[in-house]
Amino acid sequence: MRPETINGLARNFFDAFHTKSYSADLSFPITGISLEEAYAVQEAVSELRIESGDAVAGYKVGCTSPAIRAQLGLSEPIVGRLFERHVHSALQTKEVFYGDFVNCAIEPELVLRIRKDIEGENLSESELINSIEYVSAGLELHHFHFWFGSPSSQELICSNGIHAGLIVGEERVSPAALTFRNESFEVWRNGSLVTRAVAAKIMRGPLHSLRWLIRHLTQKQQRLKAGSLVIPGSPGELIRINSDTEVAVIIERVGQLTTRFRARPTA
Repeated sequence: MRPETINGLARNFFDAFHTKSYSADLSFPITGISLEEAYAVQEAVSELRIESGDAVAGYKVGCTSPAIRAQLGLSEPIVGRLFERHVHSALQTKEVFYGDFVNCAIEPELVLRIRKDIEGENLSESELINSIEYVSAGLELHHFHFWFGSPSSQELICSNGIHAGLIVGEERVSPAALTFRNESFEVWRNGSLVTRAVAAKIMRGPLHSLRWLIRHLTQKQQRLKAGSLVIPGSPGELIRINSDTEVAVIIERVGQLTTRFRARPTA
């Protein structure tokens, strides 16, 4: 694919993220581009966001559980980036306006803070655990919309994993305190349990997801840098939020956070 096509698609996805509308040609055959080309578009979008004053805060691994793959009809994980402007503390983010998103949806997430630069293709569990400074509970926000129609890996990659933001809980635990397999993830909505699943549903465990991410970066001659945040994926499917809702995320041995979603007040 020509550089001008990659740059044009990047501009379209950059604009769509900020305007919540894809105003360019939707007849473009997005599923006809390769995954490598889709990542080139994502890279170009990231450059545009950095030029606009944002900064990369880390990475996300998406489409990691059987539930989300079935929901989206996809078969493989993808990588996206986290950006500083859209990473929020749960202590300071008690309220979210769901109308600010295109079909707002959420997922519970582990948030891994990386302690040291790391690269490699076949890292052991002990190497991965030693690379993590601490783990927190998180809630990922999404623009749950595919502009080109049916979900595809290509659009998911170009759109940065439909990622819209991350709320990070205040509790920080040592990675040595976790199994990264048996911890349960719960999402409660207005006091009722919506979903419960265990960490092992995330690509056979969050550490395997982290290993996959580091391998992905290494093959691109990049490394996962100290200070980065990583969300390795959710064990369940996306949960849509389209009305006033209180959402609580509880991750066993890690922590919890509560966020209220409501309509933005009219003037």
